[in-house]
Amino acid sequence: MASKKKQQNIHTSSTAKLADYEAKQTQAKAAIARNKNDNKRAIFISIAALAVAGLLQLAYFGFGPGATTASPAASPSASTAVENSALVPKPGVAQGRVWSGSMELSGSTLDFQLDGKSAPQATANFITLAKQGFFKDLKCHRLTTAGIYVLQCGDPVGDGTGGPGYNWGPIENAPLDNVYKTGVLAMARVGGDASSMGSQFFIVYQDSMIPSDAVGGYTVFGKITGGLDAVQKIAAAGVDGGASDGKPALEAKLGAISLK
Repeated sequence: MASKKKQQNIHTSSTAKLADYEAKQTQAKAAIARNKNDNKRAIFISIAALAVAGLLQLAYFGFGPGATTASPAASPSASTAVENSALVPKPGVAQGRVWSGSMELSGSTLDFQLDGKSAPQATANFITLAKQGFFKDLKCHRLTTAGIYVLQCGDPVGDGTGGPGYNWGPIENAPLDNVYKTGVLAMARVGGDASSMGSQFFIVYQDSMIPSDAVGGYTVFGKITGGLDAVQKIAAAGVDGGASDGKPALEAKLGAISLK
């Protein structure tokens, strides 16, 4: 009897061990499956994050000087400027003269001149938007600190995609040598599109060589005549995150603009 009982205990123990082993195997398989699912989710999230980052990069870098853009051939207006809509301020607003003015930037004052003779469309656009208070409280969304040296402003969305609700052309008064001198005020646009200007403009805080593309250069419509050190201070603080092209680390916010 003792021997039979012992054999029964051995059988029972083996059965229990087998059941325990199978349970552990099931748990292990479940854990592997969960890990695979987690890995798939992680990969998906990573891809989504990269896609979002790519879109944000296109938003920041796809509109303005030195932008990374598609081939000019991809743009419907790559070769010629299209007719402006009725929403675009008429060049006559610029009166074909030099305008003087000032704008607040993060508590400092920038004095400027606008060239209504050489860039009547751009000057008329800037004057009209300024008088409407369009630029007030907008943050300059883009700073470049390598290769080209500009602070880009005038986007109501704040990510490089915004504008006044219309686009316009043509390119005016672009430098033939592609050199944009310190203090220059120029219009941002999409690469390869001469009729993609809106409200975004850039301030050159250090001489910059900005190559033309298939449709030309960038419209120079004025220059900073005083207070440029405020822009240079923002530039000295660098780009948020340490890159050379992106959101300024130091807030750059536009205030009131006066014209005469």
